[in-house]
Amino acid sequence: MYFKPAPIDEIDPHDWRAAVDVNLTGMFLCARAAFGAMRHQTPQGGRIINNGSISSYAPRWGSVPYTSTKHGVLGLTKTLALDGRPFNIACGQIDIGNALTDMTASMETGMPQADGTIKPEPTVHVKHIAAAVLHMAGLPLEANILSMNVMATAMPFVGRG
Repeated sequence: MYFKPAPIDEIDPHDWRAAVDVNLTGMFLCARAAFGAMRHQTPQGGRIINNGSISSYAPRWGSVPYTSTKHGVLGLTKTLALDGRPFNIACGQIDIGNALTDMTASMETGMPQADGTIKPEPTVHVKHIAAAVLHMAGLPLEANILSMNVMATAMPFVGRG
């Protein structure tokens, strides 16, 4: 879910609710269904991989709804990883940074930075994100990647601000 960057007092409450509904409630509902199926099957167990974001560690300017929901996903992931232990359910998340999609194509032409400038940002092909998810999914259930950052090598994440 993408919204125009803005300070909190310019964010429409409907946009806030839409971000929460899609990014957090949607993830909760999917995880709830998966957890229930994995818990009640014989043998018990499985793996849930949530879609987080590096914004939960280093937010972009004007991203209150998106960043807040991705912080929630991090909490959901950690709680499911703990709650799933008795049922052999592993949970982790992939935190993606600047994957090149139709929605993020504008990153290559320029994104608002914390200092007020607009700068192009490198992107990473989605095939690399898919490979990381496949790696996580292919682990035996006694091993778990709780969180993994996959991003364009030169994107402004480390040192953002």
